[in-house]
Amino acid sequence: MKRIKGTALPFTAILGLLIIAINLLGALFAPWIAPHTETDQVGDIWMLPSLQMPLGTDNLGRDMLSRILFGARTTIAIALTITFSSFVIGIITGFTAAICGRWVDVVLTRIVDTLMSIPVLILALIVLSVMGTSVPVLVATIALLDATRVYRLARLVAQGIVCLEYVEAARLRGEGMLWILRKEILPNAIPPLLAEFGMRFCFTFLFIAGLSFLGLGIQPPYADWGSMVRDNAQAINFGQMAPLYPALAIALLTIGVNLVVDWLLVRNNHSLGDE
Repeated sequence: MKRIKGTALPFTAILGLLIIAINLLGALFAPWIAPHTETDQVGDIWMLPSLQMPLGTDNLGRDMLSRILFGARTTIAIALTITFSSFVIGIITGFTAAICGRWVDVVLTRIVDTLMSIPVLILALIVLSVMGTSVPVLVATIALLDATRVYRLARLVAQGIVCLEYVEAARLRGEGMLWILRKEILPNAIPPLLAEFGMRFCFTFLFIAGLSFLGLGIQPPYADWGSMVRDNAQAINFGQMAPLYPALAIALLTIGVNLVVDWLLVRNNHSLGDE
């Protein structure tokens, strides 16, 4: 195998990692760096930025900077939980379908095709309207819906690996399915799955923000960037910037993750081309 070229981090990847790091640090240390809590009323509604409140106040007189920091903690944590859960479900079922084949593959694929035939937003709205908008219901609903996309990628990647000679050799040695999954398929499937993880995180992150904007996402008193845009939307009529701050936070984090994902995809393509 030749040496993989292009391993140096380009500027765009560094910028993306920097954006992600800033958001993660802000989310982790929000209770210590935020000037106020997410529920403290510190002034009048939609106050202009000042030295005491750099981003002004929201529709209830709460500090916008503190709300954005705590909102990062809530939104990012839930998005990561949903993405990780969807990948666990999708990878297990996708790999199982690829290895077992026959009726297992047919049954799982037909279930996934049925779920994917229904628009995700409509199905999520129906489930959340019936089951409620608590965090566990939100996580379970989106994770199951998103797992269908992960399943298709995991199944496709695994099908391309299970037919290779070293997997056949492992089967002839008498290795079990779990051993083959853990030692042969998963290590070789990590690069495309890692890139997909970043893309799925972006989709989930934006999906949560959209549901919160519609009133079916993360509920008060928790701060959430999507609901902050909805709650402060009327401030635009008065020339205030309040709804633009959480919208900018959503856009920046999405851009940062996509920059890193683009680098991972390019690096993976270089690796495949140099083998």
